[in-house]
Amino acid sequence: MWNHLFVLSAALVALALTAVSVFNRRSRRVTDPQGLPGRGQSLFEVAFLSGGPARVADTALVRMEREGRVVVSRARRVTVTADRTSDPVERVLVTAVGGRAGRDLSVLRACVMGSPEVQKIGDGLAARGLLRDPAALRAAWRARRLLVLALLTTLVLGAVSTSRWLNGPEWESTVPPFFPYGVLVLFTLVSLAATSPGKNRITPAGLRQLELVRGSVPWRPREVEAAHAELVGAFALDGVAALREPGHRALREAITGPSASTRTGRSSGRSGWSTGTSRPEEVAAGYGAGAVLWCGTPASSCGSSGHSGSHSGGHSGGSHHSCGGSSSHHSCGGSSHSCGGSSSSCGGSSSSCGGGGCGGS
Repeated sequence: MWNHLFVLSAALVALALTAVSVFNRRSRRVTDPQGLPGRGQSLFEVAFLSGGPARVADTALVRMEREGRVVVSRARRVTVTADRTSDPVERVLVTAVGGRAGRDLSVLRACVMGSPEVQKIGDGLAARGLLRDPAALRAAWRARRLLVLALLTTLVLGAVSTSRWLNGPEWESTVPPFFPYGVLVLFTLVSLAATSPGKNRITPAGLRQLELVRGSVPWRPREVEAAHAELVGAFALDGVAALREPGHRALREAITGPSASTRTGRSSGRSGWSTGTSRPEEVAAGYGAGAVLWCGTPASSCGSSGHSGSHSGGHSGGSHHSCGGSSSHHSCGGSSHSCGGSSSSCGGSSSSCGGGGCGGS
């Protein structure tokens, strides 16, 4: 009798392992394979790859501030002085700033990083195999639950079969069921370890691309004015760590905020997508610890012209930090429009990063 239960257990493990393998392959699928662009990659793609959506928003702000198109006060108020733009991300930023009164930097960052224009950058990087699609990666982790369930079922059926065998008349003349069940349990445990999809959001190709961009000389993005290209390029790669000069102090303090030391220390330990440095190896380690995904859904108006932006974002690790560095309910654009959902939390059930509207996830 116990051999029928064993066949059932083995079938469940086989089916679960098949599902895990399928979802693992999907999480690594590249839909738009291309060669690495090297140092010719666009500014905001490098910023996204190195630091996520928040780095894109901050890089746009730093570029426009260096080129004299926006002013950032010590009170972290952003005001547009010249509304000329050369990129969709910059247009979102100018729109989100609104009128002459300007916009708080925390609110502005949340609006820009949650906009569809920024989300598309993450989608494109994932399609080219430089980042892993968060929806596919999350599905791969969910599929592992089937294998865990099959393992638990095997343990229960093994215990039942062993109990029946010990209390039955044939316990001296048949093979003890705990031997084959033990082998099946061991095989399932090894399969669980071997089929882990990993938590790194950036792929080996993405890390290689960052190394190519860094190169041996400072990177100068071609779309930035020559006088500021080196600084803006360094900021896209390393965040506020690139603002080392005394003349950059005001801008650095405005970007990091009053609680920068606490927040940066916490986030840099958890994620390569932080406002601190992000060398390739640090990015990989940070992604593995639960990185910020390309978060935000076009659920609300973010600016007077109707650009969408969400104030919700996520840490895949489950902590509830707000996407724009603030957990309050800011308005983003007109006075009647809020930037984000009602909870404004990261990792919420309806607006978590990697959810239905987060960069295709």
